[in-house]
Amino acid sequence: MKSEKLPIKLLVSIFFISIIFNCSKKDDIVVEEPQPIVLNNEINDFIWKGLNEIYLWQGDVPNLADDKFTTQDDYYTFLNEYNTPENLFDGLLYQKDVVDRFSFLVDDYVELENSLNGNSNSNGLDFGLVRLSGSDDVFGYVRYVANDSDAANKDIHRGDFFLTVDSQQLTINNYSDLLFGNNNDYTLGMATITNNSIAPNGKTVQLTKTNFTENPILINKVIDADGIKVGYLMYNQFIIDFDNALNDAITQLKSEGITELVLDLRYNPGGYGSSAIILSSMITGQFNGEIFYTEKWNSKYQDYFEQNNPEFLINRFTDKLQNNTPITELNLNKVYILTTEGSASASELVINCLDPYVNVVQIGTTTYGKYVGSITLYDSPNFDKANANPNHKYAIQPIVLKSTNVNGVSDYYNGIAPDYPITYETASGGVYEGEDLLNLGVLGDATEPFLEKALSLITGTTSKTSLSKTKAIIGFDYKTIADSKDFTPLGKNMFIDLKSNK
Repeated sequence: MKSEKLPIKLLVSIFFISIIFNCSKKDDIVVEEPQPIVLNNEINDFIWKGLNEIYLWQGDVPNLADDKFTTQDDYYTFLNEYNTPENLFDGLLYQKDVVDRFSFLVDDYVELENSLNGNSNSNGLDFGLVRLSGSDDVFGYVRYVANDSDAANKDIHRGDFFLTVDSQQLTINNYSDLLFGNNNDYTLGMATITNNSIAPNGKTVQLTKTNFTENPILINKVIDADGIKVGYLMYNQFIIDFDNALNDAITQLKSEGITELVLDLRYNPGGYGSSAIILSSMITGQFNGEIFYTEKWNSKYQDYFEQNNPEFLINRFTDKLQNNTPITELNLNKVYILTTEGSASASELVINCLDPYVNVVQIGTTTYGKYVGSITLYDSPNFDKANANPNHKYAIQPIVLKSTNVNGVSDYYNGIAPDYPITYETASGGVYEGEDLLNLGVLGDATEPFLEKALSLITGTTSKTSLSKTKAIIGFDYKTIADSKDFTPLGKNMFIDLKSNK
């Protein structure tokens, strides 16, 4: 959807103050005029203006204050203190990695735009990476393989382990370059966990990254659970271009007569907030026009919207897609949602904003903790892509708002905790929350631990306890360090469609 211009262009005009230098001639004394400061990097100018304009925490950052600079020389002197756009951007964020963990800068907005549309340079392998305790060594485990991808045509599956890339042992220092560098082709050295240790098993898998568009609907099926028709939908990213496909998937489930729905968002890092509204409206249907979530911007924008168009701040349940196609509605009063720490932003928006209206039964682990949204700003007078500066492809993705549900609930910085945690035991008898790497199970299969728990709650066959206890024990400690989605421009973010301000 083409973003419309913001209702206000710039609320302050500190950038165009005329600097007047006076000189006088007295007798034969010549007074040299001071030379104006020259800006070293025009990208720095764009970054400061963009963050000053619309950044959610603009009022909390002294260096972004509207009255920070009295002259253009002061302004340019400040910008020139930063030798790269990246350093300036990081330096202007509000408590970076503590409060603002999400704003980011890209040097190629085309790559970002492709990611937002589900298109990337990818082989279709989704995986997690963990670090062995007491070592710099890293190993990977496959979470899923995207449909119709290069990896889907290779002998690699969910639950497989790998230790090496192109015969090099993965470590905390090289995994980024080996797996997420410019190499489109690489060979994974596979591994097996036996007798409480992980070791190479001699198998290799060669993978090739291509220009690939991943369908976020990985699985859509109906499960017969003791005579109850349960829909199971694994949805891995909120992408506008797949809203029609999502509608088709819900239509299929409804046509098969489901009465319960299990929504698997455990690997869904977010995406467009508008798609989260659409999915939530499909799950329900009886709340069309009611408040789904409201927005809170920085004081400049918040004041403007409240005075001129308060409705702009409200996002409501809908009965149609953005192209006005009617959506299929399940009219459910309860939904089961599977989560992990990989469930972020728009995924959490669904949980938080459906909760006041229906019974949301959350199963798995605590979510990531992202209640804020961002927009893409380009280096142009109005920060939209039209007339963007042709000299570079930098763009910034600043946090511009936070969301609250109809009851005002927000700020779930530490994530949203599940109603039913999934746990597993280790050799030492310790109990840990999360997916057991030795018992991941087959996604969509009734015995997969997360789905098994949901089905047991639906059928009433078990008590409120964990089902995931494995006899195949992991005999060493490890720490999760990253997953493959962390290295996409999208990351764990929610993106905002700018609505018309009428």
